Amino acid sequence: MLVQIITHTPTWVFGLFALLLWLGGRQLRAGQVSLVRMAIMPVAMAGLSVYGVWSAFGGSPLAALAWALALLAVCTLALLLAPASRARYHPDSSSFSMPGSALPLALMMGIFCTKYAMGVALVMHPGLAQDAAVALPVSALYGAFSGGFVARALRLWRLVLRTPASTTPAAPAASF
Repeated sequence: MLVQIITHTPTWVFGLFALLLWLGGRQLRAGQVSLVRMAIMPVAMAGLSVYGVWSAFGGSPLAALAWALALLAVCTLALLLAPASRARYHPDSSSFSMPGSALPLALMMGIFCTKYAMGVALVMHPGLAQDAAVALPVSALYGAFSGGFVARALRLWRLVLRTPASTTPAAPAASF
């Protein structure tokens, strides 16, 4: 059965998997990240997560509520309980020095695997899309992964807000 599932998977899914694996793998090593790129990742992953809920459960208000509540819960807990970020913000270049972390890779793979598993489950059992006992926990799982991304981005924004505008001395005023 596993062979049939894999052979019936559209090719683009493997491309997306490789892209997410590459993006997450890059974050295992320390490096520089621009402010813009830091902001794009949680938006993109939350978008993929919302798409997972919508594509599996349609416009179910309960599924959307489960997603949102899980996102808020995980984000709040992470902001309150996580240790201080080891990242450093550089206002002159609008970039961060980021330590390596497996968290982004784990969150990306979590969203991808949830979407893939639900896609397979819905092909095999289409009625699951209408089952609240499936929709609520799966939507909450998507929301929890998104909450991890949002919390990480908000922690980095805290660094931006707490860092002075420039770390270089101001140039002396010109005199005429």
